Order: sequence, then C-alpha cells, then structure tokens
Amino acid sequence: MRIASLLPSATEIVCALGLEDSLVAVTHECDYPESVKGKPVVTRSVLPGNGGSADIDRHIRELVHQGSGIYRLDADRLAALQPDLILTQELCEVCAVSYPVVERAARRNPEATQLVSLEPERLTDLFDHVRLVGRLTGRDARAEEVVAGLEHRLAAVRDRIAGRPIRRVVTLEWVDPPFNCGHWTPGLTEQAGGRDPLGSAGRPAHAIRWQDAIDARPEVMVISACGFSLERSITEFRAAQAPLERLLGEIWVVDGNAFFSRPGPRLVDSVEIMAGILHPEAVQPPPPSKARRLR
Repeated sequence: MRIASLLPSATEIVCALGLEDSLVAVTHECDYPESVKGKPVVTRSVLPGNGGSADIDRHIRELVHQGSGIYRLDADRLAALQPDLILTQELCEVCAVSYPVVERAARRNPEATQLVSLEPERLTDLFDHVRLVGRLTGRDARAEEVVAGLEHRLAAVRDRIAGRPIRRVVTLEWVDPPFNCGHWTPGLTEQAGGRDPLGSAGRPAHAIRWQDAIDARPEVMVISACGFSLERSITEFRAAQAPLERLLGEIWVVDGNAFFSRPGPRLVDSVEIMAGILHPEAVQPPPPSKARRLR
C-alpha cells in the first residue's frame, strides 16, 4: 500500500504501525521520526516564516476571512506519487490543507484512492484512529499492540498520582492574542492530575483575555503554543507582554509542536510531561528539552 500523510500526527501513527516504508508523501511539517524528513513533501505554508504570534494570527484571520487556507498542496506531485490511501483531516481549518482541495487532488488518480479524514477531538479518539489506520492497512494486530502500550503508560501515570490533590491549571495554545486550550488538551490535563477551568474539551480553542487567565487563579500556567518549538514558545511568550505581576503560580512552557499540538501517539508523552509538571513528587519531571519552568 502506498500512503500519503497530510498530517504530522498521521505520519506518526503510520510509523508506529511499522509502515514507514509505505509512506510515499508527507507534509513540510512532518519531522518525527527523523527518518521521514527524506520523504517527498507535497505541502507548503503561505505564512511568513519570520512573523511573530500577533502577525501570524492576523494573517490566519485574513486568509480564513477570504476563504483561503494557510497551506498549499502540490496536487501534481501528489498525483504522480499515486497513493492508495491519503490521510488528512477536516477538524481544523488552519491545521492542514483544506479537505476539498485534497478531495479534488485525490480524484486525479486514475486508480482508486481512498481518502480518510481523521477527526480527533479527545484523547480516546487517538486510539480509535490508530485502530482505523491499522484496519485500513492490514495491521490490526500491530494497532492493538500500540494502543495497549499507550493505555498501559496512561494507567501508570494514574497509579502514581492516585490520591494527590487535583491542581488548577490554565493551558494556553497561543499567546498573542492568548487562546485557551481545546479539543484533546483539557483531557490531557485531567489525565495528569489537573483541571483547566478555561479549557474547551472536545471543542476548538478560542481567544481569551489575559484577565480571564488571571481570574481563573491557576496554580500552574502552561504555554503550549500550537506549532511552535519550546524555544520559539519561550521567545513568543516573553514578547507577548503578559501581565506577569498579576499571574500567580508557576509558569511553564512546553514543546507544543512535538507533543501537545499533534493528536498522534506522543499525546501520551504529553500526559507524562504534564504529570511531571503538576506532580513532580510522584512522576519524573520533564527534561529541559520538553518543558521549562519560567517562574
């Protein structure tokens, strides 16, 4: 089977199932495992590469208002690669190439191409998607092994934090303007022994005011900027002019791009990272490469 993945998270699922050799196309953002960087790339971003958070937010709003996406698909190259299966999504209009564009490109293949949209809204959806891709590719048994391993790690976190107080957390998916966290992220916080009063579980994140974060009185604030590395997130947070003197509690920055933003197998890593932040006496604190405390 020839697989085209138009999502970094789908690429990670495919590789977890032992199907990396079947990947014939990936996105410009697919970077894990490292070896997929050598695969043919069929997407690009139209956003300025050096823009700050506020600039990126403004560009995205303008493009969405115009009915245009922030990604472009090389339909000619995708068609030439002749995938049997294309994995994409319809959940977020700014997270991948728009579904209608992919649908039109899939029709160009003279052979039957199966187009599958992965729509994760909660952590449990990840397990369903691993099983779905396993079923589509004849890797059912391997998919069950992957899911069992992920569930075992989650159970280990639950055991370690059992009986400990639930901590009040505010997680931000963007900092200028600030956005709350949505979809699967509030559930990750719950699995790690926290509760986010501003989170939108199973629904998209949305812009909030810094005053909302202050009024929530978090014990811990976690910055998980969508699509940004740890170092970039730290830079953007420091430039966002957040009212630090009125934000109480700990402030942490995590590598949102590698972990929290991608609904693939590494969401379980995200739970472990968050548990290490919230309950370091019970769970190994995350290394500086994954999370860093600013205060």
